[in-house]
Amino acid sequence: MFKRVVQIIREQFNTDERSFNGVYLVLYEAIRKAIEIGKIPESTQMPPSRLLAEEMGLSRSTVVKAYNLLTENKLVFARQGSGYVVMSSPRQNLSSSEPRSGYPRISDIGQSFLQNIHLLGSTETEGMAFTPGLPPLDVFPIGQWQKLTNMYWRHIKSSDLNYSISSGIYPLKKNIANYLLLSRRIHCDPDQIIIVSGSLQSLYLIGSILINKGDDVLVENPTFPNVISIFKSLQAQVHPLEVEDNGIDLLKLNRLRPQNPKLVHVTPSNHYPLGGKMPLEKRLQLLDWANKNEAIIIENDYEHEINNWESPVDSIYSLDQQQRTIYLGTFNRILHPSIRLGYMVAPPYLLSSLKALQMHSHRFVPQSIQAVMTDFMSQSLIYKHIRNAIGEASDRKALFLSLFEKLFDEGLQIRPQSTSSFHVVAELMGENADQPLVSSLKNKGIITHPLSKCYIGEPQKQGLILGYSCINRGLLAQYLPKMAGVYFGR
Repeated sequence: MFKRVVQIIREQFNTDERSFNGVYLVLYEAIRKAIEIGKIPESTQMPPSRLLAEEMGLSRSTVVKAYNLLTENKLVFARQGSGYVVMSSPRQNLSSSEPRSGYPRISDIGQSFLQNIHLLGSTETEGMAFTPGLPPLDVFPIGQWQKLTNMYWRHIKSSDLNYSISSGIYPLKKNIANYLLLSRRIHCDPDQIIIVSGSLQSLYLIGSILINKGDDVLVENPTFPNVISIFKSLQAQVHPLEVEDNGIDLLKLNRLRPQNPKLVHVTPSNHYPLGGKMPLEKRLQLLDWANKNEAIIIENDYEHEINNWESPVDSIYSLDQQQRTIYLGTFNRILHPSIRLGYMVAPPYLLSSLKALQMHSHRFVPQSIQAVMTDFMSQSLIYKHIRNAIGEASDRKALFLSLFEKLFDEGLQIRPQSTSSFHVVAELMGENADQPLVSSLKNKGIITHPLSKCYIGEPQKQGLILGYSCINRGLLAQYLPKMAGVYFGR
């Protein structure tokens, strides 16, 4: 690489200017021009001063002077142990570029996704405190995962580097089927399981094969902003189902008269974000409603490991005798989100369409991740990790609530929860709005999600969704006072 950079510098080096300017200035101009026209890209490590001097036939002091001038003008920076590196330039916002005339118009569905992207709950953040949806990341057994990964690559065959089955490798699907039978009383054939990167991809696949423009979709209110966004972007008519402490209000559900109710999306194990568990009676009533209305239930079993581990309620899928339920699960929320591994269990009559769309889009989750997850489950490491994560999260929650009560007054109150979760909701009292507070906290490196974005239409409540479990107890004690300082304007 250094040889190529030297060649580029030599091409820009104007020997005619050596009699008018100091040689170090000529070298500086050559490097500056090469950087600014993009021939030497950002983050490139520059040749050591001794090497560049030898290749250019210059003294080392001349090169050092040129590098110092480049540093002063913020074109390169000195990295300890690595020499000089080209600075990153401000990134151009390509998405804001105005389209020129004479090009095809973005499709209706493309515009629909663009118009609804503001509804998404952003996860593209650098901070962790207090990001919702994160488990205790520091208790994940990295060493064991690394050992399994090394074992996979040590024994891999060249044939394993080929394309993989889109719906997932059979050993992993078999392990998930056993896992669901033990933890959720779900009886399913492994071939009914489709491996995906997460719940959002599952919803996209389901919605794409079932929803026509204008079809009715019913979702809990409040719920995940991502759920609202994906169905609106697929041009469905999205209807709110009001959530009580023990699940959706079935009286209001029965009063709804949608013309073509295709889907109803629920989170029965732990209603997001306010908490609460749907009792068995309501699960059976929801199934009865779906049968009468010829609709499909999407059972997004959010945080079932956290909330149902000791005393599980039968899943809607396990109660369904009419094959009207699609079950969604994910490892991203119990292991770590960077693993990008989830699954859904679908009725047999939907499998061909789901797999066809997956082959046209995502293709497959990397086989190496699937294989390591298979071993992680086979060796029962997942059960040990879940116990550790739940125990650690419980200790952190106790500390979080204790500190929060001391730091905040009645203007920001933690909502009582009847279920366990890796987040809490702090409701804003009075006329206070949550989104300005979320922005102010983000400017100080504290990530929270606004409760108001979880509602369809006019928000019924304002508040902060706070993920307490993702940082250790020492950082909890550090970030909560910092958050209080922003809230009270100190």
